[in-house]
Amino acid sequence: MASGPVVAIDQGSGSSRSEVRFEFGKNWRQFLRSLDEEKIVEAEKSLRVMLEIDNLIGKSFLDIGLGSGLFSLAAMRLGASRVHSFDYDPQSVACGQELKRRFFPQTHIWTIEQGSVLDLIYFSHLGQFDVVYSWGVLHHTGNMWRALENVLPSVAPNGKLFLALYNDQGVFSRYWAVVKRLYNRKIFWRPAIVIIFGSYFVMRGLIFDVFVRHKNPLNRHKHYQSLRGMSFFTDLIDWVGGYPFEVAKPEAVLDFFRREGFELVKLATVGGRNGNNEFVFARCADSPRQ
Repeated sequence: MASGPVVAIDQGSGSSRSEVRFEFGKNWRQFLRSLDEEKIVEAEKSLRVMLEIDNLIGKSFLDIGLGSGLFSLAAMRLGASRVHSFDYDPQSVACGQELKRRFFPQTHIWTIEQGSVLDLIYFSHLGQFDVVYSWGVLHHTGNMWRALENVLPSVAPNGKLFLALYNDQGVFSRYWAVVKRLYNRKIFWRPAIVIIFGSYFVMRGLIFDVFVRHKNPLNRHKHYQSLRGMSFFTDLIDWVGGYPFEVAKPEAVLDFFRREGFELVKLATVGGRNGNNEFVFARCADSPRQ
């Protein structure tokens, strides 16, 4: 199994099962209640910007860990020739099926299944795709480096892989792991955790906007959905509850993919803060992962 200089917060059992696991799908079902056209357009925009494309016409798209199903929907609206979406969480699978029912009920080019990125037998039947997308997912599997290794063969030669992985903050990442375990193990603590850390993020953003950016702090939350079409509350619950939890430094991720014959196309980091670093890699035609 591949490895790198990474802080492995929770290696679990080497599978996608964990003693403590956040109900990601339940959170995404709440998000779908507020999904509107503006959020969908922003999701499409984020794909176009990071993949540096105008559309996905003639391209196949694999969504690993579909979550709410929003980005599979965005891929469909951008003209993908085939979209395959899967998730370990059955409630996330239900989210994807709901969006398909709403927007593309008659299509046969969008398939949605329950599956695990750690299941090589499942993966071996999927084939290769022009675009493989997994945003904020693989660090929640309980075995991130194995998940990354499993993803590699699914990227077609000259295809693109769009990933987002939690940034390694050292001791602070271990602190967040404690918070996340507490959230999942102690249900009665959840409201307090959400209030405490929700207030912390709001105040941190307010101070930064007022004293550093010199901008109206209300705009941050008023226009929050411009960040990939997401919502503040959904992201807050996902952050404080998201477990299993692993992190990696950008250079560790870059080294891993360079060894596997992938070239970095685009990088967007969080600058040492908590959150997701975004990577777009292109698979070289002579990559050893054929």
